[in-house]
Amino acid sequence: MTFSTLALITALGLLGPLLAAKQSWHLPLILGPMLAGVVFGVTGFGVLDASEPTFAFLADIGFAIVMFVAGTHVPVRDPAVRAALGSGALRAAAVGVIAAILGAVLSEAFGTGHAALYAVLMASSSAAVVLPIISSNHLTGKPILALTAQVAIADTVCVVALPLVIDPPTAGRAALGALAVGGAAFLMYLLLRWSENSGLRDRIERFSEEREFALQLRISLVGLFLLAAIATTMHVSVMLAGFALGLAVSSVGEPRRMAAQLFALGEGFLAPLFFVWLGARVNLRDLVAHPSFVLLGLALGFGAIAAHVAMRLAGLPVPLGVLAAAQIGVPVAAVTVGEQLHLFAPGEGAALILGALVTIGGASLAAGSAANSAATAPPGPASSAARPGSPS
Repeated sequence: MTFSTLALITALGLLGPLLAAKQSWHLPLILGPMLAGVVFGVTGFGVLDASEPTFAFLADIGFAIVMFVAGTHVPVRDPAVRAALGSGALRAAAVGVIAAILGAVLSEAFGTGHAALYAVLMASSSAAVVLPIISSNHLTGKPILALTAQVAIADTVCVVALPLVIDPPTAGRAALGALAVGGAAFLMYLLLRWSENSGLRDRIERFSEEREFALQLRISLVGLFLLAAIATTMHVSVMLAGFALGLAVSSVGEPRRMAAQLFALGEGFLAPLFFVWLGARVNLRDLVAHPSFVLLGLALGFGAIAAHVAMRLAGLPVPLGVLAAAQIGVPVAAVTVGEQLHLFAPGEGAALILGALVTIGGASLAAGSAANSAATAPPGPASSAARPGSPS
């Protein structure tokens, strides 16, 4: 990789804020870099080579940080959300059952043999997408609390389940790797909790701020890279390492100073680079050569929406059901891992991304409807996870 290539990748990352600038569209920042990667990657001009070792390694770091941030978005400490865990867990489980049935149908219909993978994809929800939409639209009340709990549970379970279902012959090895990463993350959580209770964490933060050392960011990156090393050694995706550490940090409480530093490092450089790399890697021309996978992508997207909207029977309003179906982290992880391991037929990875885009489009429309409904509804109890400016 050269500096001119790096300058191009960084410039392409600017397309994210440009497309997401209009708040009423509710488009995620990742959409712009992914589209730019498609145009300049193997699908388009072929300027960017996703297999180039330096580019791929930087993308892995960006992927780990993306999932780390996604983990910190899960409102583990919110007492209002914890009180709604029961109903949220039941809804997430019911969505999982429906998704399992739909996954088996789609796998049989398209002859891919990936029923379990499709089930996990359609059952997943993205806290990193849904919670900012809730916050920006000032959505509150009991349905929002239950939705937040449902999304948090589904996101966590599906991230853990993905390595186990994406390549069934290696599921045993993936389970051991997941346990190793989870155990290491739990030890880091205990260490973080001890430093919080002993006051060491506050002392480090004050000292770092006074001397401008960014110590908490440095320490967090050490922990992230250690977990990533364990994950890669155990043949598990760095996705799980990043998400597990994010949950550990969220359980203790993410320092605002570190959150700002991590935001600068991730959103300013590594996260856009990863999504440019992902777009450059996915070959959408395969969809033209294999048009049946266009139907698969649409079926996965609308299947996910249908599975979540079915929770209307459990009291979840239809717009919130559509919003809960929004997914990005799990499909992106599936494509990243699946393409690296050569598990997909030509066009199948692109179909998974298409399905995710369908759910994001649905969430964008549903967010406006939910906001309009909330504007005319009486005020209800608020969740700190749904208020702008609250720690995540």
